[in-house]
Amino acid sequence: MDVTSPAAYKPDQDIVRVTAKTHDLPFSVETFTILFADVTSSSCSLQLIWENTIVMLPITTDIDSKIMAQIDNAMNKDNHPYYTAAMYYLENGKDLNKALEWFDKALALDPTAFFVAYQKARCQAKLGKKQDAIATAKKGSNWPNRPTIQTHVALNEKLIASLQ
Repeated sequence: MDVTSPAAYKPDQDIVRVTAKTHDLPFSVETFTILFADVTSSSCSLQLIWENTIVMLPITTDIDSKIMAQIDNAMNKDNHPYYTAAMYYLENGKDLNKALEWFDKALALDPTAFFVAYQKARCQAKLGKKQDAIATAKKGSNWPNRPTIQTHVALNEKLIASLQ
């Protein structure tokens, strides 16, 4: 069978079919372009552009419930990913008190983890615990002066300045 022939097309074998509005562009695009724009952790916009026309298709996924299930599963094992779970909670507006608890547990496992101390300070700041955040950020800046942590020292100093 010749699959390149229009007669060979079978609509019942489509994986997806969408209807979308076209929009005029104020400029011309010579090469047909497909791109993903407005990318977030759970959505993006598929854009098809050619000549003076653009078609935008929203794409969404429920990544949050999958990650939350993975975190719950991982926390029930012996090797707890405290830092990564706390970071997800911090960056995605989850329970910040739980994130703070996990940052503390991550620091208990490795008290010299300066990057964890910085993120803990950020969490404390988001919780409105300014003095605690300042104290944690100062502690996170007091590790031996090594080039590998200078970026985190600068981040801690910037955070402290924003809280004063």
